[in-house]
Amino acid sequence: MTIDGFIVLAVIVISIAVLAKELLRPGLVLFSAAAFLMVTGTISNREMLAGFSNKGMITVGLLFLVSEGIRESGVLNRLAQTYLPRKRGKMAFLIPRIMFPVSVFSAFLNNTPVVIIFAPIIKKWAEKLNLSPKKFLIPLSYATILGGVCTLIGTSTNLVVHGLILENGYKGFSMFELGKIGIFVAIGGTLYLSLLGNRLLPGKKILLNSKSSIDIKDYNYNIVIPGNSNLVGMVVKNGRLKELKRLLIRSIIRNDETIDARKGTYTLIPDDKLLVAGKADRLNFILNNDNIRLSGIDLVKNIPKNQLKQYEAVLSPRFPGLKKTIPEFNFYDHYEAVVLAIHRNGEKITSNMDKLKLKEGDNLVLLTTDRFIQNWGDSKIFYLTSYIRDYKETGSFWKKWIAFIILVLMITGGTVGQYFQSPSGITFDMFFFSALAAIFLIWLRIMPHQNYTRAISWDVLITIASAFAISKAMQNSGLAESLARTTINFARAFGPLGVLAALYLLTTIFTEIITNNAAAALVFPIALEAARQMNIDPKPFFVAIAVAASASFATPIGYQTNLIVQAIGNYKFNDYIKVGLPLNILVFLISMLLIPLFWSF
Repeated sequence: MTIDGFIVLAVIVISIAVLAKELLRPGLVLFSAAAFLMVTGTISNREMLAGFSNKGMITVGLLFLVSEGIRESGVLNRLAQTYLPRKRGKMAFLIPRIMFPVSVFSAFLNNTPVVIIFAPIIKKWAEKLNLSPKKFLIPLSYATILGGVCTLIGTSTNLVVHGLILENGYKGFSMFELGKIGIFVAIGGTLYLSLLGNRLLPGKKILLNSKSSIDIKDYNYNIVIPGNSNLVGMVVKNGRLKELKRLLIRSIIRNDETIDARKGTYTLIPDDKLLVAGKADRLNFILNNDNIRLSGIDLVKNIPKNQLKQYEAVLSPRFPGLKKTIPEFNFYDHYEAVVLAIHRNGEKITSNMDKLKLKEGDNLVLLTTDRFIQNWGDSKIFYLTSYIRDYKETGSFWKKWIAFIILVLMITGGTVGQYFQSPSGITFDMFFFSALAAIFLIWLRIMPHQNYTRAISWDVLITIASAFAISKAMQNSGLAESLARTTINFARAFGPLGVLAALYLLTTIFTEIITNNAAAALVFPIALEAARQMNIDPKPFFVAIAVAASASFATPIGYQTNLIVQAIGNYKFNDYIKVGLPLNILVFLISMLLIPLFWSF
């Protein structure tokens, strides 16, 4: 390997380390890497910029606009509320009822808005039927991933691989070509969760005949006992006090000492700080009880209590206060909201929050007013503002239908357009029809024109464009050739199928620790060079990369939708390993069986 190859390898290793530690946003990391490789002469200025003009990358940006327009129309909200079961049932039947429609939607729309719309609706539906929401939110995320594998536009990763294929002179994927394997992967994943989900997914098992309330999320509140409170002198026994009905007193903080109040008896004294737990409806009880005072209420003392409401907001990568504490960022001054609790990695944090640095994916429980939803409900600063907006009527009847028709026409055009030729040289591909769809959604005022820049995830686009440049650097430097030779030697005994498996596993590992788009772009040149050295058709390798880069189930950080439902469902990191790792293995086995059948070497 040349000196340039070692330089590119070092840059990639450093980039992966920075991405894994989440020190900077992926787009900035990869753009910095590409710029450094341009300075060293590994890639030219034109090769550095080529990714920013790549049709696949621009198509991803247009599909962000289309997905936002569909979301704004309210058609998905309406469909979600229509198809959800009205009665309890067996897990084996409930899971497909949720996963199948979501997979279909995600095959044609960006996964993130689908999860943002469906997650709170499904959560509220589960609580209404006395079912554990934890049984359904991970399957929701997995359904969007499985559906995205089925079409060219189902996920940005497919378009990245498609763009790289075209850039290297090969014929790209057709609209439904990946569906040859994607449908079987989606069916296999749905069956797996339907049959084993009740046992593997966190939360209490769903018993058809059980009427008891199960596993509905408790909220923690910090309250103070004022000196003039009638509760002074009252006795807390095993965490209960009849004057604080339907609230569990978890602990008492007294003179900087934390006492576990769930066992034993304790007499309340003035200025005791109590950590209590209860359902969301207990907030009004706390606010209107003169014998207790909610911590943080002083910040909103000028707001009438009847206007205060509780919301949940998940922090997105665009949140400006990441890696700052709540006081450092002056959270209340920015959003007029008091942070009551932070849910992170399945842990409910209510004490010492002022010392905690905020992270992407943190689920904040907020005390605020309706103005929060009005000002920030549709922003990209938060992934989601909880279950108030989910049942909000968005879009009129005609907007829903027009948005749906535009989506269908875009899909149809992108599918059959390749069979028509224009005298003027226009290519009727997905870029052409997604551009028209985005324009119509804006000009027909289905999507507010003010939102057209906010709807696009610029970090994703910069990540994709920069990954193209790094991929080219791997080819120019000889690194791709060297790694391909190593891969072939490693899997030589198993022939092309062994190399296929090695490339798939390498992509899967990268996907779980860095972004899926970067993983696809880094493995692509290795696959291309391996096919050239073996003198075989590279298409099976390209399909494996597309599937493996999307099939991220074992960690919450590998795929954005996993991170979103982790915050909403209060999942732990290990929950994904327990449920997702067997699914990773299942998808790998299905891929190894079917890819050689549909795409010969």
